[in-house]
Amino acid sequence: MWGVLHLRAIVPKDRTEAVCEALADCPGATNVVVVPDAARSPRGDLVLGDVAREAANEVLAALRALGVERDGSIAVERIDLSLSEAADLAERRAPGHGDDAVVWAELDEQVTEGAALTWSFVAFLVLATQLAAIAALIDSPVLVVGAMVLGPEFGAVAAICYGLTRRQPRRIGRAVWTLLAGFLVAIAVTYVCALVSWWTGVIETDRLPAERPLTAFIYSPDRWSFIVALLAGAAGVLSLTAGKSSALVGVFISVTTVPAAGNLAVALALRHGSQIDGSLLQLGVNFAGMIIAGTVTLLLQRAVWAVVLRGRGARQT
Repeated sequence: MWGVLHLRAIVPKDRTEAVCEALADCPGATNVVVVPDAARSPRGDLVLGDVAREAANEVLAALRALGVERDGSIAVERIDLSLSEAADLAERRAPGHGDDAVVWAELDEQVTEGAALTWSFVAFLVLATQLAAIAALIDSPVLVVGAMVLGPEFGAVAAICYGLTRRQPRRIGRAVWTLLAGFLVAIAVTYVCALVSWWTGVIETDRLPAERPLTAFIYSPDRWSFIVALLAGAAGVLSLTAGKSSALVGVFISVTTVPAAGNLAVALALRHGSQIDGSLLQLGVNFAGMIIAGTVTLLLQRAVWAVVLRGRGARQT
């Protein structure tokens, strides 16, 4: 039952009753358990409960208003299986559907982690760009797909979209820096490898011919490139907010950011000017399309959910 989340909170003793009342007032919360004096660091009572995903924002807001995250802790995790009539009833009473609900605190954590400039982020991006470079040299669409899937850049793109909807310039700046630094390192490493391969005779200057029927799309952007980027950006944000990892893999296979970077590195090393310009344009088109569509999708989700909540309020009155 992916629509039910498990809540675990360490609550200061003087606020336990207030937390329980907040959970009781939320139609999407049930199976509330209190274990007095269970927590040692920080000290407090342990409050457990099940919350319908579509009611999670309401519950988290109530707990934050009581200062639980400041003086205690709040943890929420997904439940793989829940056999409970009370949980089923809570899901039915909560507004909307769990798949449509965006748990904004969860998304905040996801995009913050995805936009971090870590060694693993750079390493995956370097490896993906290397695969894309080889795909360009041998005109292999299979390796292009592999490079797309391996690339970790969508997390930073989602962070930019989220930062734009929240008007958080610092978050946007961090994500842009992560993308810029990561791609610069990946392109530089691939460029050096291509040069070394050229000098040692592994590749030749004509290994990037003008006619590449299977992989020419990675440096030849057109109107379809932008349309695909728009669709991928919207689908990527939806997959993050709905927790659909399988859909996110499809997004990775749709956009040619990493393949364009790999082609750019090889074209620079072998001095193919036309493919350099085309690869740079492909990168720009893809990032612009994903950011525009991702931002619009988040704004629409916020607006639609506000309508759902207003509808519930009208029915209750």
